[in-house]
Amino acid sequence: MSDADRALLLEEQVCFALYAASRAVTDTYRPLLSELELTYPQYLVLLVLWERDGRPIKEIAAELRLDYGTVSPLLKRLQARGLLTRERQAGDERSVTVNLTEEGRALRERAAGIPSTMSCAMGLDETSRHELIRTLRDLTEATLSTATEGDRNAKS
Repeated sequence: MSDADRALLLEEQVCFALYAASRAVTDTYRPLLSELELTYPQYLVLLVLWERDGRPIKEIAAELRLDYGTVSPLLKRLQARGLLTRERQAGDERSVTVNLTEEGRALRERAAGIPSTMSCAMGLDETSRHELIRTLRDLTEATLSTATEGDRNAKS
């Protein structure tokens, strides 16, 4: 088999390896999060707010690398569950700040064991976990940088 033919095998695709790993990890989170009655995207929103409460929606979306239209329904569902509130800013009606409720803050305690459970499930010690995170962040930044360059070149 030639290198060109080999390059088109599914097993040689970085994108597929990432896709399969992402699905496997998300599937492993599912039963842990179902005990908290959360979806994986809702959990991510709460992680952002547990880190620093009182954030504008725009900031939450940027942190999660999602658009406003994707984050807004997640916030509405979390608000309906009584985990957070959304309030318009007095000085800028377009800006909405999200704050955890007492129940939302209390859920953090129930979620505290999830990261270590997931590290064990993935077979990662602390050093390996940090290395993997760094590698994936580097990959994300390099890919975003390349995509941005491609956009600029296409517009030229």
